Amino acid sequence: MEEDDIKKSRKALFMKIIFLFFLLISSLLSAKYLTNESCKECHEDIYYEYQTSFHSKTYFNDELHRKVANAVSKKTYDCGSCHMPGASNLKALETGKERPSKLSEEQTDAISCFYCHQIGYVKQAHKKNITYISKKPEGYKPSMFGSLEDPDDSDKHEMLNNPIYKKNACLGCHSHKRNSHDVLIFNAMEDNQDSTECIKCHMPYTTGGVEKTNKRGRLEHREHTFSGIHNMDMRKKGIDIFVDTTDNTIDITLKNKMPHPLIIQASRLKYLDITIQRDGKVIWKNFKNSPMEDKKGTFVIEFVDENNKFVSIPAFAYARGFVNNLKGKEIKTLQYKVPQIKKGDTIRVAMYVILAKPSCSDELDLKDKELTTPLLLKEVIYKK
Repeated sequence: MEEDDIKKSRKALFMKIIFLFFLLISSLLSAKYLTNESCKECHEDIYYEYQTSFHSKTYFNDELHRKVANAVSKKTYDCGSCHMPGASNLKALETGKERPSKLSEEQTDAISCFYCHQIGYVKQAHKKNITYISKKPEGYKPSMFGSLEDPDDSDKHEMLNNPIYKKNACLGCHSHKRNSHDVLIFNAMEDNQDSTECIKCHMPYTTGGVEKTNKRGRLEHREHTFSGIHNMDMRKKGIDIFVDTTDNTIDITLKNKMPHPLIIQASRLKYLDITIQRDGKVIWKNFKNSPMEDKKGTFVIEFVDENNKFVSIPAFAYARGFVNNLKGKEIKTLQYKVPQIKKGDTIRVAMYVILAKPSCSDELDLKDKELTTPLLLKEVIYKK
């Protein structure tokens, strides 16, 4: 047997052993839950980074998530495995025996430090991936995992290096999701992708040790703000826009610099706003009232019901409807026929994102203006 084949066989055997190990210990009673607040005692910088992230948002303070969850079912909380994964009563929430409660820190902690750092194994599955959590019997210090080399223990927990935190930790929730009709409603990764690029962009290294005492004199740690679409600097980095013209055409080349699709979440809408200005007046625009008038310049994922009628809540979809998207790293050129372009004309091309597209916000009666106000991704000014 070749050396590479031996290594592959050993790796496969190791992963099977790890999987069976975590299945076994997950059946044991859980050690005491460590709240986000308790983590702050030692990991203050990381705690405050996390508090600015959307991982810290919960059913209780994220209007879009709460209203989508309630629109799907006012009895069961079907989103808990990803949005409230640290809850010890998760099964009761998913079956409708209990409802989310602000009295439970396990639930108000959202996607908690304790949960994310106990991921022991992620199993790939058709509907959505399944995350298995490491657990210990009551009375034992919990084992926390990460990618840190030579980690320190504490009086609250053991700390172990786990290889999955470099490649698989994000796959449990950020890979894909299908609804009960087997319709793909969320897809952030292709089958051949792992968490490596997620971590590189969304958890870059930043200065400072992982804990206040910093006994090992570490100079940097992985940032826990998980910056994404809500961060202006991150929005600018995701796409490049190039403009070229002839006498009566505008060619706009879009380059998706991200390793994932331009549109991932079904609530999002991204669109081009293109104008030609002459002598201070707009003489042409790619749409008048709604971005949807320009289908090639509007990027969105829509869904339909069993009668091929539009539905705004993906959980009820029987199929995908209109879809316009850019794959990860994809480059596409759009051409627009326009009035004759003259010397001195100014062409402005901007891409915006709406976090909750109009059809979604109208259905859910959203009040948070940040969800419905267009946010600038990138702007290019071209002068003839």
